[in-house]
Amino acid sequence: MSVVVVGAGLAGLTAAADLAARGVEVTVVEARERVGGRTHGIEVVPGSWVDAGAAYLGDRHTELTALTAELGLKTTPTTMTGASRFTLGGDDRTRPGRFPPLSAVALGEMFDALDELTRLLRVDAPWLSADAARLDTLTAAEWAREHLRHPDALLFFPLFLGEMMAADPQDVSVLHMAFYLRSGGGVRYLNAFEGGAQEDRIDGGAHLLCQRLAAGLGERVRLGEPVRAIHQDDDGVTVTTTAGSLRARAAVVAVPPSLADAIDYRPGLPVSRSTGRTAPGCAVKVHLVYPAPVWREHGLSGWSVNAQGPLLSTVDDSPADGAVGVLTGFVTGREAHRFAELPAGEQRERAVAQAARLFPGLPRPIGFHATDWVNEDYSRGCYAALFGPGDWLRLGPHLTTPHRRVHWAGTETSTEFFGLMEGAIRSGRRVATEIITTYDWRDIHV
Repeated sequence: MSVVVVGAGLAGLTAAADLAARGVEVTVVEARERVGGRTHGIEVVPGSWVDAGAAYLGDRHTELTALTAELGLKTTPTTMTGASRFTLGGDDRTRPGRFPPLSAVALGEMFDALDELTRLLRVDAPWLSADAARLDTLTAAEWAREHLRHPDALLFFPLFLGEMMAADPQDVSVLHMAFYLRSGGGVRYLNAFEGGAQEDRIDGGAHLLCQRLAAGLGERVRLGEPVRAIHQDDDGVTVTTTAGSLRARAAVVAVPPSLADAIDYRPGLPVSRSTGRTAPGCAVKVHLVYPAPVWREHGLSGWSVNAQGPLLSTVDDSPADGAVGVLTGFVTGREAHRFAELPAGEQRERAVAQAARLFPGLPRPIGFHATDWVNEDYSRGCYAALFGPGDWLRLGPHLTTPHRRVHWAGTETSTEFFGLMEGAIRSGRRVATEIITTYDWRDIHV
Protein backbone atom coordinates (compact mmCIF):
# COMPACT_ATOMS: atom_id res chain seq x y z
CA MET A 1 0.00 0.00 0.00
CA SER A 2 1.32 3.46 -0.84
CA VAL A 3 -1.13 6.22 0.18
CA VAL A 4 -4.01 6.31 2.63
CA VAL A 5 -6.58 9.05 2.03
CA VAL A 6 -8.64 10.07 5.06
CA GLY A 7 -12.09 11.28 4.00
CA ALA A 8 -14.32 10.26 1.07
CA GLY A 9 -15.66 13.68 0.17
CA LEU A 10 -14.94 15.44 -3.12
CA ALA A 11 -11.39 16.40 -2.13
CA GLY A 12 -10.35 12.98 -0.87
CA LEU A 13 -11.93 11.03 -3.71
CA THR A 14 -10.51 13.39 -6.35
CA ALA A 15 -7.03 12.94 -4.85
CA ALA A 16 -7.46 9.17 -4.67
CA ALA A 17 -8.73 8.91 -8.25
CA ASP A 18 -5.85 11.03 -9.54
CA LEU A 19 -3.29 8.97 -7.64
CA ALA A 20 -4.80 5.68 -8.79
CA ALA A 21 -4.78 6.93 -12.39
CA ARG A 22 -1.03 7.50 -12.04
CA GLY A 23 -0.42 3.96 -10.79
CA VAL A 24 -0.24 4.67 -7.07
CA GLU A 25 -1.82 2.11 -4.77
CA VAL A 26 -4.36 3.97 -2.68
CA THR A 27 -6.90 3.26 0.07
CA VAL A 28 -9.62 5.69 1.16
CA VAL A 29 -10.99 5.45 4.69
CA GLU A 30 -14.22 7.23 5.57
CA ALA A 31 -15.89 7.60 8.97
CA ARG A 32 -19.42 7.67 7.61
CA GLU A 33 -21.31 4.78 6.08
CA ARG A 34 -21.54 6.77 2.85
CA VAL A 35 -19.25 8.72 0.56
CA GLY A 36 -19.81 12.36 -0.30
CA GLY A 37 -18.79 14.41 2.72
CA ARG A 38 -20.64 17.71 2.50
CA THR A 39 -22.42 16.60 -0.66
CA HIS A 40 -25.43 14.49 0.25
CA GLY A 41 -28.49 13.43 -1.72
CA ILE A 42 -32.02 12.82 -0.46
CA GLU A 43 -34.54 10.87 -2.51
CA VAL A 44 -37.74 12.91 -2.13
CA VAL A 45 -39.88 10.61 -4.29
CA PRO A 46 -38.75 7.45 -6.08
CA GLY A 47 -36.13 8.42 -8.65
CA SER A 48 -36.01 12.14 -7.76
CA TRP A 49 -33.21 13.50 -5.61
CA VAL A 50 -32.33 16.83 -4.04
CA ASP A 51 -29.08 18.19 -2.63
CA ALA A 52 -29.04 18.26 1.15
CA GLY A 53 -25.51 19.66 1.00
CA ALA A 54 -23.44 21.41 -1.67
CA ALA A 55 -25.48 21.97 -4.80
CA TYR A 56 -24.63 24.80 -7.19
CA LEU A 57 -22.03 25.55 -9.83
CA GLY A 58 -21.22 28.24 -12.37
CA ASP A 59 -19.13 28.72 -15.48
CA ARG A 60 -15.97 29.61 -13.55
CA HIS A 61 -16.04 26.26 -11.77
CA THR A 62 -13.92 24.70 -14.48
CA GLU A 63 -12.64 21.65 -12.58
CA LEU A 64 -16.14 20.81 -11.36
CA THR A 65 -17.57 21.23 -14.84
CA ALA A 66 -14.87 19.00 -16.32
CA LEU A 67 -15.35 16.33 -13.64
CA THR A 68 -19.11 16.39 -14.18
CA ALA A 69 -18.65 15.69 -17.88
CA GLU A 70 -15.93 13.09 -17.26
CA LEU A 71 -18.27 11.14 -14.96
CA GLY A 72 -21.09 11.22 -17.51
CA LEU A 73 -23.28 13.60 -15.51
CA LYS A 74 -25.27 16.58 -16.75
CA THR A 75 -26.34 19.90 -15.26
CA THR A 76 -29.73 21.55 -15.06
CA PRO A 77 -30.38 25.30 -14.70
CA THR A 78 -31.47 26.69 -11.35
CA THR A 79 -35.03 27.86 -12.00
CA MET A 80 -35.53 31.59 -11.30
CA THR A 81 -38.53 32.48 -13.48
CA GLY A 82 -41.10 34.69 -11.79
CA ALA A 83 -41.32 37.19 -8.96
CA SER A 84 -39.60 36.98 -5.57
CA ARG A 85 -40.98 37.25 -2.05
CA PHE A 86 -39.51 39.35 0.75
CA THR A 87 -40.29 39.69 4.44
CA LEU A 88 -37.88 42.29 5.72
CA GLY A 89 -39.26 43.88 8.84
CA GLY A 90 -42.52 45.14 7.37
CA ASP A 91 -45.25 43.71 5.21
CA ASP A 92 -44.62 40.80 2.90
CA ARG A 93 -43.64 42.07 -0.53
CA THR A 94 -43.67 40.57 -3.99
CA ARG A 95 -41.11 42.01 -6.37
CA PRO A 96 -39.87 41.20 -9.87
CA GLY A 97 -36.30 39.93 -9.86
CA ARG A 98 -34.21 39.34 -6.77
CA PHE A 99 -33.47 42.86 -5.54
CA PRO A 100 -35.10 43.35 -2.12
CA PRO A 101 -37.55 46.18 -1.35
CA LEU A 102 -34.89 48.14 0.51
CA SER A 103 -32.94 51.31 -0.25
CA ALA A 104 -31.08 50.67 -3.51
CA VAL A 105 -28.58 53.37 -2.58
CA ALA A 106 -27.86 51.84 0.83
CA LEU A 107 -27.39 48.32 -0.56
CA GLY A 108 -25.34 49.64 -3.44
CA GLU A 109 -23.03 51.36 -0.97
CA MET A 110 -22.79 48.12 1.04
CA PHE A 111 -21.79 46.10 -2.01
CA ASP A 112 -19.32 48.80 -3.09
CA ALA A 113 -17.72 48.72 0.37
CA LEU A 114 -17.42 44.94 0.19
CA ASP A 115 -15.94 45.14 -3.30
CA GLU A 116 -13.39 47.70 -2.13
CA LEU A 117 -12.49 45.46 0.80
CA THR A 118 -11.98 42.38 -1.37
CA ARG A 119 -9.69 44.29 -3.72
CA LEU A 120 -7.22 44.68 -0.85
CA LEU A 121 -6.83 40.92 -0.63
CA ARG A 122 -3.94 38.86 -1.84
CA VAL A 123 -6.11 35.85 -2.59
CA ASP A 124 -3.26 33.31 -2.82
CA ALA A 125 -1.99 34.29 0.65
CA PRO A 126 -4.56 36.35 2.58
CA TRP A 127 -2.28 36.64 5.62
CA LEU A 128 0.18 38.63 3.48
CA SER A 129 -2.44 41.13 2.31
CA ALA A 130 -2.07 44.80 3.07
CA ASP A 131 -3.49 45.52 6.54
CA ALA A 132 -4.04 41.79 7.11
CA ALA A 133 -3.14 41.96 10.81
CA ARG A 134 -5.82 44.56 11.54
CA LEU A 135 -8.46 42.96 9.33
CA ASP A 136 -7.90 39.62 11.03
CA THR A 137 -8.56 41.06 14.49
CA LEU A 138 -11.99 42.50 13.61
CA THR A 139 -15.21 40.57 13.22
CA ALA A 140 -17.52 41.12 10.28
CA ALA A 141 -20.10 42.42 12.78
CA GLU A 142 -17.66 45.11 13.93
CA TRP A 143 -16.90 46.05 10.33
CA ALA A 144 -20.63 46.41 9.60
CA ARG A 145 -21.20 48.70 12.58
CA GLU A 146 -18.34 50.91 11.41
CA HIS A 147 -19.08 51.02 7.67
CA LEU A 148 -22.82 50.54 7.25
CA ARG A 149 -24.93 53.49 8.35
CA HIS A 150 -28.31 52.94 6.77
CA PRO A 151 -30.77 50.66 8.64
CA ASP A 152 -31.55 48.79 5.43
CA ALA A 153 -27.88 47.87 4.94
CA LEU A 154 -27.57 46.80 8.57
CA LEU A 155 -30.68 44.64 8.17
CA PHE A 156 -29.58 43.02 4.94
CA PHE A 157 -25.89 42.45 5.72
CA PRO A 158 -26.30 39.41 8.04
CA LEU A 159 -28.81 37.86 5.64
CA PHE A 160 -26.36 38.27 2.79
CA LEU A 161 -23.49 36.79 4.81
CA GLY A 162 -25.67 33.88 5.88
CA GLU A 163 -26.59 33.11 2.29
CA MET A 164 -23.04 33.44 0.95
CA MET A 165 -21.05 31.82 3.77
CA ALA A 166 -23.50 30.20 6.23
CA ALA A 167 -21.95 32.57 8.75
CA ASP A 168 -23.02 34.85 11.53
CA PRO A 169 -21.13 38.17 11.30
CA GLN A 170 -19.86 37.71 14.85
CA ASP A 171 -18.14 34.42 13.96
CA VAL A 172 -15.82 35.48 11.14
CA SER A 173 -12.97 37.93 10.83
CA VAL A 174 -13.13 40.70 8.27
CA LEU A 175 -10.12 39.13 6.59
CA HIS A 176 -11.96 35.82 6.23
CA MET A 177 -15.12 37.47 4.95
CA ALA A 178 -13.20 39.44 2.32
CA PHE A 179 -11.12 36.43 1.34
CA TYR A 180 -14.16 34.16 0.99
CA LEU A 181 -15.93 36.63 -1.27
CA ARG A 182 -12.84 37.24 -3.39
CA SER A 183 -11.89 33.56 -3.57
CA GLY A 184 -15.37 32.64 -4.79
CA GLY A 185 -15.28 35.09 -7.70
CA GLY A 186 -16.43 38.31 -6.04
CA VAL A 187 -19.62 39.54 -4.43
CA ARG A 188 -21.73 39.77 -7.55
CA TYR A 189 -20.61 36.46 -9.05
CA LEU A 190 -21.22 34.52 -5.83
CA ASN A 191 -24.65 36.10 -5.42
CA ALA A 192 -25.86 35.46 -8.98
CA PHE A 193 -27.89 32.66 -10.51
CA GLU A 194 -27.80 33.41 -14.24
CA GLY A 195 -24.13 33.92 -15.14
CA GLY A 196 -23.04 33.35 -11.55
CA ALA A 197 -21.95 30.73 -9.06
CA GLN A 198 -25.49 29.41 -8.57
CA GLU A 199 -26.44 29.07 -12.23
CA ASP A 200 -26.69 25.27 -12.44
CA ARG A 201 -27.14 22.09 -10.40
CA ILE A 202 -25.99 18.53 -11.07
CA ASP A 203 -28.91 16.69 -12.62
CA GLY A 204 -29.79 13.97 -10.11
CA GLY A 205 -27.79 15.54 -7.30
CA ALA A 206 -24.19 16.55 -6.57
CA HIS A 207 -23.74 13.42 -4.45
CA LEU A 208 -23.47 11.48 -7.73
CA LEU A 209 -20.00 12.96 -8.25
CA CYS A 210 -18.63 11.18 -5.20
CA GLN A 211 -20.63 8.02 -5.81
CA ARG A 212 -19.15 7.66 -9.29
CA LEU A 213 -15.62 8.50 -8.17
CA ALA A 214 -15.95 5.88 -5.43
CA ALA A 215 -17.35 3.32 -7.86
CA GLY A 216 -14.23 3.77 -9.98
CA LEU A 217 -12.06 3.05 -6.95
CA GLY A 218 -14.11 0.02 -5.92
CA GLU A 219 -12.89 -1.87 -2.85
CA ARG A 220 -10.18 0.71 -2.26
CA VAL A 221 -12.87 2.79 -0.49
CA ARG A 222 -13.59 1.61 3.06
CA LEU A 223 -16.61 3.04 4.90
CA GLY A 224 -17.46 3.22 8.59
CA GLU A 225 -13.82 3.55 9.68
CA PRO A 226 -13.14 6.75 11.64
CA VAL A 227 -9.42 7.50 11.84
CA ARG A 228 -8.05 7.77 15.36
CA ALA A 229 -4.31 8.21 14.83
CA ILE A 230 -1.63 8.82 12.24
CA HIS A 231 1.87 7.95 13.40
CA GLN A 232 4.86 8.29 11.14
CA ASP A 233 8.52 7.41 10.98
CA ASP A 234 11.27 7.77 8.41
CA ASP A 235 9.85 5.02 6.22
CA GLY A 236 6.12 5.68 6.22
CA VAL A 237 2.91 6.24 8.14
CA THR A 238 0.60 4.04 10.19
CA VAL A 239 -3.02 5.11 9.97
CA THR A 240 -5.12 3.63 12.78
CA THR A 241 -8.88 3.39 12.32
CA THR A 242 -11.57 1.83 14.46
CA ALA A 243 -11.12 -1.33 12.37
CA GLY A 244 -7.34 -1.67 12.55
CA SER A 245 -4.14 -0.19 11.15
CA LEU A 246 -2.96 0.56 7.62
CA ARG A 247 0.67 1.02 6.66
CA ALA A 248 1.48 3.41 3.83
CA ARG A 249 4.17 5.60 2.43
CA ALA A 250 2.15 8.79 2.94
CA ALA A 251 -1.27 9.96 4.05
CA VAL A 252 -3.70 12.59 2.79
CA VAL A 253 -6.04 14.11 5.36
CA ALA A 254 -9.05 15.50 3.50
CA VAL A 255 -11.45 16.42 6.30
CA PRO A 256 -12.51 19.76 7.84
CA PRO A 257 -9.94 21.43 10.13
CA SER A 258 -11.53 20.59 13.48
CA LEU A 259 -11.89 16.93 12.47
CA ALA A 260 -8.26 16.87 11.37
CA ASP A 261 -7.29 18.20 14.81
CA ALA A 262 -9.14 15.35 16.50
CA ILE A 263 -6.67 12.81 15.06
CA ASP A 264 -3.68 11.80 17.21
CA TYR A 265 -0.49 12.64 15.29
CA ARG A 266 2.96 11.41 16.24
CA PRO A 267 5.04 13.41 16.01
CA GLY A 268 2.49 16.06 16.91
CA LEU A 269 1.45 18.85 14.59
CA PRO A 270 3.63 21.95 14.86
CA VAL A 271 0.53 24.10 14.30
CA SER A 272 -3.07 22.98 14.79
CA ARG A 273 -5.54 22.98 11.90
CA SER A 274 -8.08 25.09 13.82
CA THR A 275 -8.33 27.28 16.91
CA GLY A 276 -10.93 28.04 19.54
CA ARG A 277 -12.16 30.84 17.28
CA THR A 278 -12.72 28.57 14.26
CA ALA A 279 -16.47 28.07 14.01
CA PRO A 280 -18.51 25.51 12.08
CA GLY A 281 -20.43 26.70 9.06
CA CYS A 282 -23.90 27.40 10.42
CA ALA A 283 -26.39 25.79 8.07
CA VAL A 284 -29.50 23.66 8.26
CA LYS A 285 -30.95 22.88 4.85
CA VAL A 286 -34.70 22.28 4.66
CA HIS A 287 -36.61 20.67 1.80
CA LEU A 288 -40.37 21.01 1.53
CA VAL A 289 -41.80 18.63 -1.07
CA TYR A 290 -45.10 19.32 -2.87
CA PRO A 291 -46.98 17.44 -5.60
CA ALA A 292 -45.90 20.20 -8.03
CA PRO A 293 -44.13 23.59 -7.91
CA VAL A 294 -47.40 25.36 -7.13
CA TRP A 295 -45.74 28.76 -6.61
CA ARG A 296 -45.04 28.94 -10.36
CA GLU A 297 -48.79 28.93 -11.03
CA HIS A 298 -48.92 32.25 -9.12
CA GLY A 299 -46.06 33.81 -11.08
CA LEU A 300 -43.52 33.23 -8.29
CA SER A 301 -40.00 31.91 -8.66
CA GLY A 302 -39.75 30.27 -5.24
CA TRP A 303 -37.02 32.72 -4.23
CA SER A 304 -37.50 34.60 -0.97
CA VAL A 305 -35.41 36.53 1.56
CA ASN A 306 -36.65 36.92 5.12
CA ALA A 307 -35.45 38.83 8.15
CA GLN A 308 -37.21 36.37 10.47
CA GLY A 309 -36.63 32.63 10.44
CA PRO A 310 -36.47 29.88 10.41
CA LEU A 311 -36.18 30.07 6.61
CA LEU A 312 -33.98 33.07 5.91
CA SER A 313 -34.08 32.35 2.19
CA THR A 314 -35.79 29.89 -0.13
CA VAL A 315 -35.22 28.71 -3.69
CA ASP A 316 -36.98 26.45 -6.17
CA ASP A 317 -34.99 23.20 -6.36
CA SER A 318 -37.63 21.14 -8.12
CA PRO A 319 -36.22 18.25 -10.19
CA ALA A 320 -35.90 18.94 -13.90
CA ASP A 321 -38.31 16.11 -14.70
CA GLY A 322 -41.12 17.94 -12.89
CA ALA A 323 -41.98 14.88 -10.79
CA VAL A 324 -42.53 17.04 -7.69
CA GLY A 325 -42.09 20.60 -6.48
CA VAL A 326 -39.25 21.18 -4.04
CA LEU A 327 -38.85 24.38 -2.09
CA THR A 328 -35.43 24.53 -0.43
CA GLY A 329 -35.04 26.67 2.67
CA PHE A 330 -31.74 27.88 4.12
CA VAL A 331 -31.44 28.32 7.88
CA THR A 332 -28.10 29.98 8.61
CA GLY A 333 -26.09 31.84 11.22
CA ARG A 334 -27.48 32.02 14.76
CA GLU A 335 -30.88 30.96 13.44
CA ALA A 336 -29.37 27.60 12.42
CA HIS A 337 -28.27 26.91 15.98
CA ARG A 338 -31.71 27.77 17.34
CA PHE A 339 -33.52 25.73 14.72
CA ALA A 340 -31.26 22.70 15.19
CA GLU A 341 -32.21 22.56 18.88
CA LEU A 342 -35.94 22.19 18.15
CA PRO A 343 -37.69 18.81 18.11
CA ALA A 344 -38.20 17.43 14.61
CA GLY A 345 -41.97 18.00 14.72
CA GLU A 346 -41.58 21.64 15.68
CA GLN A 347 -38.98 22.16 12.95
CA ARG A 348 -41.48 20.86 10.41
CA GLU A 349 -44.39 22.95 11.66
CA ARG A 350 -42.42 26.19 11.74
CA ALA A 351 -40.96 25.69 8.28
CA VAL A 352 -44.28 24.63 6.76
CA ALA A 353 -46.11 27.57 8.33
CA GLN A 354 -43.56 30.08 7.07
CA ALA A 355 -43.60 28.64 3.55
CA ALA A 356 -47.41 28.88 3.52
CA ARG A 357 -47.21 32.58 4.47
CA LEU A 358 -44.60 33.28 1.83
CA PHE A 359 -46.33 31.41 -0.97
CA PRO A 360 -50.12 31.56 -0.56
CA GLY A 361 -51.97 28.63 -2.06
CA LEU A 362 -49.46 25.99 -1.07
CA PRO A 363 -50.99 22.68 -0.04
CA ARG A 364 -49.59 20.73 2.89
CA PRO A 365 -46.26 19.26 1.81
CA ILE A 366 -46.05 15.57 0.98
CA GLY A 367 -42.51 15.44 2.31
CA PHE A 368 -40.23 17.30 4.70
CA HIS A 369 -36.47 16.93 5.23
CA ALA A 370 -34.17 18.94 7.49
CA THR A 371 -30.42 18.31 7.22
CA ASP A 372 -28.59 19.64 10.27
CA TRP A 373 -24.99 20.35 9.31
CA VAL A 374 -24.28 22.27 12.52
CA ASN A 375 -24.31 19.09 14.60
CA GLU A 376 -23.10 16.64 11.96
CA ASP A 377 -20.27 14.73 13.68
CA TYR A 378 -18.19 14.14 10.57
CA SER A 379 -18.60 17.56 8.97
CA ARG A 380 -18.61 20.05 11.83
CA GLY A 381 -20.65 22.51 9.83
CA CYS A 382 -21.36 23.45 6.24
CA TYR A 383 -20.58 25.13 3.81
CA ALA A 384 -17.08 25.25 5.30
CA ALA A 385 -15.22 26.09 8.49
CA LEU A 386 -15.45 29.77 9.48
CA PHE A 387 -12.15 31.43 10.32
CA GLY A 388 -12.56 33.72 13.30
CA PRO A 389 -10.38 36.61 14.48
CA GLY A 390 -6.71 35.69 14.36
CA ASP A 391 -7.22 32.46 12.43
CA TRP A 392 -5.80 33.48 9.07
CA LEU A 393 -2.58 34.86 10.49
CA ARG A 394 -2.09 31.75 12.64
CA LEU A 395 -3.43 29.02 10.37
CA GLY A 396 -3.10 30.40 6.85
CA PRO A 397 0.63 29.88 6.27
CA HIS A 398 0.31 26.20 7.28
CA LEU A 399 -2.91 25.10 5.55
CA THR A 400 -1.16 23.24 2.73
CA THR A 401 2.27 22.65 4.32
CA PRO A 402 2.79 18.88 4.73
CA HIS A 403 3.51 17.53 8.19
CA ARG A 404 6.34 15.32 7.02
CA ARG A 405 4.45 12.44 5.33
CA VAL A 406 0.98 13.81 6.11
CA HIS A 407 -0.50 15.98 3.36
CA TRP A 408 -3.63 18.14 3.44
CA ALA A 409 -6.65 18.50 1.18
CA GLY A 410 -10.20 19.80 1.51
CA THR A 411 -11.97 22.95 0.40
CA GLU A 412 -10.57 24.80 3.45
CA THR A 413 -7.06 24.32 2.06
CA SER A 414 -7.90 25.93 -1.29
CA THR A 415 -7.38 29.64 -1.84
CA GLU A 416 -9.38 29.23 -5.06
CA PHE A 417 -13.12 28.87 -4.45
CA PHE A 418 -12.69 28.23 -0.73
CA GLY A 419 -15.79 26.58 0.72
CA LEU A 420 -17.16 25.44 -2.64
CA MET A 421 -17.11 22.11 -4.49
CA GLU A 422 -14.70 23.68 -6.97
CA GLY A 423 -12.27 24.41 -4.15
CA ALA A 424 -12.50 20.83 -2.87
CA ILE A 425 -11.73 19.36 -6.29
CA ARG A 426 -8.82 21.75 -6.87
CA SER A 427 -7.37 20.80 -3.48
CA GLY A 428 -7.56 17.10 -4.36
CA ARG A 429 -5.78 17.67 -7.65
CA ARG A 430 -3.13 19.79 -5.92
CA VAL A 431 -2.34 17.23 -3.25
CA ALA A 432 -2.18 14.34 -5.73
CA THR A 433 0.41 16.24 -7.78
CA GLU A 434 2.25 17.15 -4.57
CA ILE A 435 2.55 13.51 -3.57
CA ILE A 436 3.63 12.33 -7.01
CA THR A 437 6.40 14.94 -7.12
CA THR A 438 7.50 14.48 -3.49
CA TYR A 439 8.15 10.74 -3.44
CA ASP A 440 10.09 8.43 -5.70
CA TRP A 441 7.43 5.92 -6.80
CA ARG A 442 9.85 3.79 -8.78
CA ASP A 443 10.96 1.93 -5.68
CA ILE A 444 8.03 1.51 -3.31
CA HIS A 445 8.63 -0.68 -0.27
CA VAL A 446 5.63 0.42 1.79
